[in-house]
Amino acid sequence: MLSGRRLDLLNPSPLDVEIEDIAHGLARVARWNGQTSGDHAFSVAQHSLLVEQLCVHFSPRLDRRWRLAALLHDAAEYVIGDLISPFKAAIGIDYKAFENRLIEAVHLRFGLPATPPDHVTNLIKRADRASAFLEATQLAGFEDKEAAKVFSRPRNLGGKGTVKFFTLKPLPTHEAEQSYLKTFARLR
Repeated sequence: MLSGRRLDLLNPSPLDVEIEDIAHGLARVARWNGQTSGDHAFSVAQHSLLVEQLCVHFSPRLDRRWRLAALLHDAAEYVIGDLISPFKAAIGIDYKAFENRLIEAVHLRFGLPATPPDHVTNLIKRADRASAFLEATQLAGFEDKEAAKVFSRPRNLGGKGTVKFFTLKPLPTHEAEQSYLKTFARLR
């Protein structure tokens, strides 16, 4: 890693995880394999920021540590990249176990339980799906109906039958990295 840490991917230690490495890597990993509109890729760092914001939108009194878990939900991708869910499923359970070991090391490094409680995991999954819908319709060229069919339409994001409040704009890498680090610092 750029921090000088050597992360053993097969047996990751929380002691080898640094937030600067995570922010740097996630700001450079493109969602949708870069197939989005705009001058910059929509990064996993921005996606993670959006998921944290959506969790707060859905659960306004959410504890800071669970907001931190939401921000870190895709942290493993700072070393393994962003693979689409159907591809992860095709690779099999070994991939998911590998990814989970990395996430557990990240959680432990920053004082979170290796596995958050079910209600937190479910909230993060809901926000992750809502983020995918917003990204698909605003950046990846999906029509609203198509995105609703693939990702399901998020509930409680605006008026009846609408999705409001969250307008996405891909940021330059440095800005995405800095936003991620600022949010992390605020939640720690």
